[in-house]
Amino acid sequence: MSQSQPAEGTGFAGLHVAALESRMAESMANLIRRYGGEPLVVPALREIPLSDNHAAFEFSERLFVGQIDVVLLLTGVGTQTLVEVLATRHPIESITQALSRTTLVARGPKPVAALKRLGLTPALVVPEPNTWRDLLAALDQQGPVKDRRVAIQEYGVSNDELVRELMARGALVMPVPIYKWALPEDTAPLRNLLTEVTAGRIDVLLVTNAVQVEHVMQVLEREGKVEPFRTALKRMVVASIGPTASERLRSHGWPVDLEPSHPKMGVLVKEASEAAWRLLQGKRPA
Repeated sequence: MSQSQPAEGTGFAGLHVAALESRMAESMANLIRRYGGEPLVVPALREIPLSDNHAAFEFSERLFVGQIDVVLLLTGVGTQTLVEVLATRHPIESITQALSRTTLVARGPKPVAALKRLGLTPALVVPEPNTWRDLLAALDQQGPVKDRRVAIQEYGVSNDELVRELMARGALVMPVPIYKWALPEDTAPLRNLLTEVTAGRIDVLLVTNAVQVEHVMQVLEREGKVEPFRTALKRMVVASIGPTASERLRSHGWPVDLEPSHPKMGVLVKEASEAAWRLLQGKRPA
């Protein structure tokens, strides 16, 4: 980091900014450059579709005979993938008609957009920041879920806390895993990024997905480098896309120095660039 701090809000101004993005890696790198940063963007995960998805087909069997009352749609990609999996066995019109007979709950704008492409409108949209706690609060306001059959479209990892809270309210819960995450086939770029962080050569780390944190911890634990990594984080800015990712960061002892005003990648990079130098001054006192 340069010795002279630029004016507040002038951007990264040459800071080294790392991100763990996969699908949007190129866009993330371009955003970092646009705001004056030197990007190091590598994937921490890869998405594995469950094409032979027994849970999804069990869900469809119950859906078509009216044995599902509420469907919780947690992600846009998961919603789209669920329909694509079911469409390998059922006409799309039958799927949309069956879904329309349930109470559709969308956890934010991305599932809403996926439903709109199917000609469907959710009965309930969870407000920002779209955490599972916000989802529960919205459901509670709508009415009791006791004895209602609730299917949860899961997104890579199961949310055991959400399942437990729904069951505690008397709901009959059916998790429906649609895709899962794995480490990249080639973990060398990720291990290189973690080495750069531990060596103090990274100024800002951007986290856009809670699963990224789990995968980083897997690699660090495997190599016995958890504590040096945590120590390095104390001297850099860690920016989280939103409360769900922040909760996972804190659970592993990572700092959360910044959350954007809206949980979007562009807003995250912009607001991190505006605050990075000020935050670094607090974490790297002279």
